[in-house]
Amino acid sequence: MRVDHIIGAILAIVALSPAFAQAPLTATGVLRDDPHRLVNLISHDLGVSPEQFRACFSNVNPAPRGSLPGSDEKHANKIVLLSCLQKANPTITNDSLDQVMDRYRPGGKAAQ
Repeated sequence: MRVDHIIGAILAIVALSPAFAQAPLTATGVLRDDPHRLVNLISHDLGVSPEQFRACFSNVNPAPRGSLPGSDEKHANKIVLLSCLQKANPTITNDSLDQVMDRYRPGGKAAQ
């Protein structure tokens, strides 16, 4: 076997390995599935599955860590997240979503 075939095979294995896979990034460079986001707790409190929460959150563009989103970004993200989550659990309201997200957001509501 030639060296270039061996290297190609190694690269293919690495690319397909879950250990080397990265979560997709948002337009702002933030991980879509941030490992620090408490998905199991958030989804439990919202009455949806972790998979449903992840799917809904996948279209949200959070601000980069350490920065605050502008009011237009907050509003757009809220519409996307709330409307998707309400399809999974119609009892979720704007207020209940805010309460849950503030509970698990680093820094709480003040960090919003």
